Amino acid sequence: MKISAPLLLSFNGGYVDTAGFLALQGLFTAHVTGNFVTFGAAMVEGTSGAFAKLLALPVFCVTIVLARIVAVRLGASGPRTLKALLAVKVLLLGVAAAFALVWGPFSDGDSWRAMLTGMTLVCAMAIQNGAHRIHLPKAPPSTLMTGTTTQVMLDLADLLSGATLLQQRTDIRGRLRRMVPNVVAFAAGCGVAALIFIGFGLRAFLLPPLVALVTVIAIHFDADPEIA
Repeated sequence: MKISAPLLLSFNGGYVDTAGFLALQGLFTAHVTGNFVTFGAAMVEGTSGAFAKLLALPVFCVTIVLARIVAVRLGASGPRTLKALLAVKVLLLGVAAAFALVWGPFSDGDSWRAMLTGMTLVCAMAIQNGAHRIHLPKAPPSTLMTGTTTQVMLDLADLLSGATLLQQRTDIRGRLRRMVPNVVAFAAGCGVAALIFIGFGLRAFLLPPLVALVTVIAIHFDADPEIA
């Protein structure tokens, strides 16, 4: 399986979301709409972090809007803009790691320290989501696997049914070659984050900025021809 920018993005997407959830009282930093569910649970169970969960979506949205406006005004080419956006993400992930190490652990998800750490991670993942959608439109999503998994299962069902034409089977196999590695990379990110968090606690946040930096380097030296 080739280690490419989309795979690294998917790995980091699963990793950051899992580490953030474990460290910040159930806050989803990448799959931000999932916070509506955990907000409801926090209200029923009386746990902390409810306000942070409500704040995540508007922060996510504002970050994408601002990143898009800045990118358009820069007027750079696709690969250059993508690298610039992901470089900002590296910085944000590094800052979030510093916050986590200095201020954590976070027993109160609504404390200003926990919220600043969480919203920094949300901003980083918002930039990843926006940059991926704009500049890697043919690659599967890197932070939300529901749609990708559904398509993989539909394609497998079509292959198993034997009712598809030769060209359709070729197209399906091509989609599976793109989608399955991304799902595996995302799941690996989730698993690795959980294991490192168990063993090393908040030092788990040191890995995401390194992976993000490797992603920028990979794009620089092996630019994907499909970058828009």
